[in-house]
Amino acid sequence: MYKVIVFAGTSEGYAVCRFLSKAKVPAYACVATGYGGKSLEENEYLKVQAKRLSMEEMEALFEEIRPELVLDATHPYAAEATENILCACKAADVSYQRILREEGGRQEEAVYVDSTEAAVEFLSGTQGNVLLTTGSKELAKFTKLPDYRERLYARVLSLPSVLETCKTYGFEGRHLIGMQGPFSMELNAAMLRQYNCRYLVTKDTGKAGGFQEKIDAALSCSAVPVIIGRPVKEQGLSLGECRRMLAERFSIERRPHVTLLGIGMGSTDTLTIEGKRALDEAELIIGAGRMVEAVRQPHQSTLCEYRSEKIVEYIRNHPEYEKIVIVLSGDVGFYSGAKKLLDLLGEDTEVICGISSVAYFMSKVGLSWDDARLVSAHGRSCNLVSLIAHHLKVFAILGTRDGAARLAQKLEFYGMGDVLLYVGENLSYENEKIFAKTARELTDYEGDALSVVCAWNPKAVPVRTTHGIRDEEFIRGKAPMTKEEVRTVSLSKLRLCEDSVCYDVGAGTGSVSVEMALRASQGEVYAIEKKEEAAELIEENKRKFAADNLTVIPGCAPEAMEGLPAPTHAFIGGSSGNLKEIVALLLQKNENVRIVINCITLETVTEALAVIREYGFAESEIVQLNAARSKALGRYHMMMGENPIYIITCQREKGI
Repeated sequence: MYKVIVFAGTSEGYAVCRFLSKAKVPAYACVATGYGGKSLEENEYLKVQAKRLSMEEMEALFEEIRPELVLDATHPYAAEATENILCACKAADVSYQRILREEGGRQEEAVYVDSTEAAVEFLSGTQGNVLLTTGSKELAKFTKLPDYRERLYARVLSLPSVLETCKTYGFEGRHLIGMQGPFSMELNAAMLRQYNCRYLVTKDTGKAGGFQEKIDAALSCSAVPVIIGRPVKEQGLSLGECRRMLAERFSIERRPHVTLLGIGMGSTDTLTIEGKRALDEAELIIGAGRMVEAVRQPHQSTLCEYRSEKIVEYIRNHPEYEKIVIVLSGDVGFYSGAKKLLDLLGEDTEVICGISSVAYFMSKVGLSWDDARLVSAHGRSCNLVSLIAHHLKVFAILGTRDGAARLAQKLEFYGMGDVLLYVGENLSYENEKIFAKTARELTDYEGDALSVVCAWNPKAVPVRTTHGIRDEEFIRGKAPMTKEEVRTVSLSKLRLCEDSVCYDVGAGTGSVSVEMALRASQGEVYAIEKKEEAAELIEENKRKFAADNLTVIPGCAPEAMEGLPAPTHAFIGGSSGNLKEIVALLLQKNENVRIVINCITLETVTEALAVIREYGFAESEIVQLNAARSKALGRYHMMMGENPIYIITCQREKGI
């Protein structure tokens, strides 16, 4: 038998019936007219009866079916129907629950009245045409308005019986508009202009009744909204609360339709049509506060949350929502939180892309972005200096008020003050700001946190694809330097990645550190050097090669290494007799760190081999490198030998 009877004369009632039907909870839907019955389709879990019932007939129906629950989802202005349902439930001893329609927001420009009679009284003291959108039931009351036949334009349902009734009241011809909603703001406005109406009369039917569209249309046409208040202040549940109650009562497990929506830069003007549709249909909007407020509508529930785990937890704990939209900035495929959410929510989650900030901004400044390097420095580590040094165009999302200034300061420090920076702030909003200046002009600039930048560097030098900067290119001093041939082989044995975290222990002039920084351009390099003059030399080479991801650590290893992040790779060019302790600390930080050791003396080789055996490295290799360079002697050239070097490579796991 049927567990729930729903009086479903509204969109909320229809939604509850569909919710129960999909959950396979047998329900009996009562609608007052055949027109209402067409809004629902019967199936094995849903029975639809299209008939207006008296209180006695309701009571008889309850006695026959004996439902567990009666849901009253009738229109908020159908006070008599609600009273009959409530009385019948009490007489039949059946549990009753009212479903409320959310009221529209208070409108300062509107006139509020308590009843239809009060609306007529107000209009009697005015002049100008009136558009009535309150339906046909109380239309007779408006006939008491003097010259109503000339002033009033009634919009009612386009049913023959309704139109005939309206004609008996004297509404006909162009003063009788038979149409079926929903009505957009634009259509409402067109009607107001067509009939030159100065007033629009409506009930507070909430979002589902197109209330806001009427108010917005009236205000856009300089018409005064006359709002008839609801007859009684009721207690009950919202549609969402009702679905949650039903889910708990009948142990309903439902998977909502979740959409990940890229909303562009933030302004609703840059939403796609598909994105607007998803937002219009959503019951719950989730996202960062700024984005939620930009797109939410009055009837929608919201959750201001950006953490993926918290979002998924909330969705699982709130089965009352059937359509959920998670709003994300820009395009969901461009530095977005969509990836993690998809992993947690599952592949059947709908994804709707938005206009990315890079596409929007680059079109505004007239630059193509197919050959630009695209990165984000918002909440993440990003070596912008290196990218700008080696690429003609670099687009970056910033995220702090001083982001452009800090970038400009670094570019000036590394000798790139003439790089042109295109800056965009508050993209798509009314206070959007886009301009271009050299880095030298922006070192003290403070802008908005919602910003992006595109660096244009025509002097960019493509990054080398192999190791091997010539020794002569480094600033030299008295500190020892790993020579070009040895440096090249040693770095190839390290097998660096773009995001590696590297130590250069006993860094000397910093030649290895600099090449590490250029290879691991999006990683971090730490040059540990105990001699003060050598540390200063490394700083000079860092500046010359714009190695912004290189940090000089003065001090003796291993003590100077203790506070550093765990390394993925380490080069040991000098250990000051502390090789065992240095390797021990490296393994403590990362047991699979890849280590390359350069040895000049046989004693150091012996020490290194003993360390390798003691710590049980699975992979170890020794390469002896003998290099000689030619030297011109008159018209002859002689080969001048360098000191032989032993290059030792070791790692705990093989082949990593």
